[in-house]
Amino acid sequence: MLDSAQRLGSLALTQETAVRAFRWMLLARVLEEKLASLYRGGKITGGVFLGKGQEALSVSLGMALRRGTPGDIYAPLIRDQAGRLAFGENVLDAVRTYLGSSLGPTRGRDGNVHRGAPREGYYPMISHLGAMISVVCGALMARRFKGLDGFVGATSIGEGGTSTGAFHEALNLAAVERLPLVVIVANNQYAYSTPNSRQFACANLVDRAIGYGIRGHKLDGTDLAECLEGVGCAVDRARNGDGPQLVVASLLRLAGHGEHDDAGYVDPILKAAPVGRDCIKTAECMLIEREWATVLEMEAWREEALHQVEEAIATAQHEPAPDPNTESWCALSTPDFADTYSVEPQP
Repeated sequence: MLDSAQRLGSLALTQETAVRAFRWMLLARVLEEKLASLYRGGKITGGVFLGKGQEALSVSLGMALRRGTPGDIYAPLIRDQAGRLAFGENVLDAVRTYLGSSLGPTRGRDGNVHRGAPREGYYPMISHLGAMISVVCGALMARRFKGLDGFVGATSIGEGGTSTGAFHEALNLAAVERLPLVVIVANNQYAYSTPNSRQFACANLVDRAIGYGIRGHKLDGTDLAECLEGVGCAVDRARNGDGPQLVVASLLRLAGHGEHDDAGYVDPILKAAPVGRDCIKTAECMLIEREWATVLEMEAWREEALHQVEEAIATAQHEPAPDPNTESWCALSTPDFADTYSVEPQP
């Protein structure tokens, strides 16, 4: 396990990196707050799962990875909106998927968390927890067989998913094959409503890294600076041949499992503890203390984010839904319905 003095990586803290990360976090928070409002108003079918409290960890992974050909592989989970945006997802495409627009990445065909662009290294998530680790391992093996190198495959999981067989099987394979895999575990204290004490007996999930023979990293998921440096270090190590990296960050899910859940089971003591801090508020304090941003600048950034989100929603609401009577409902990758969607970097 690495200590704080060893964590400096490609995302070593600078004013530019911190501000960029904060703005992605802010955009993700504003977007998800609006999506939650639309859900409560009956405008979104299915579920809405917020990353509130997880933005610092998520954005750190999205920023540490590289897009390109063949860029890194990123397989986000349900609470990774900040990471998705940082990796290159467009706000409009996120909104289109939630609202069922036929112009979105899934063409209005699937649940709102299953969006992606596989050809761009941006993998749509599988709802079966733990499964994405195996998928990323397979993709990394395929690239190895093609003689490619210099890339990383990364995915996220909650601490509850670490109890699945898929998690064990995939990490064991990655360790044996020394794959450039980074697994980010967001220990948000509850697997739905099951507390840590009923999930695992080890002192910290990072201790499991020793058993697999891989490197572990322990982070404070509420601290943007620590997340940027720790995740950046893990990605650098995987890219430079150090094998799989297991990153475990402690934080608290600051919302229910989904918008259908009131989270009444969350222990009030956790909410008042350091693990219950809002990572956006701690990032705001850090930026002000270091004189890297002012309150007025942050207010302007929030207004800009709100305008961007409102504009995307207005656009998507006027777009047509798919027509089952006229559309060919085959897989998006088949020749007669080729997947032409690609990640477009945002300004």
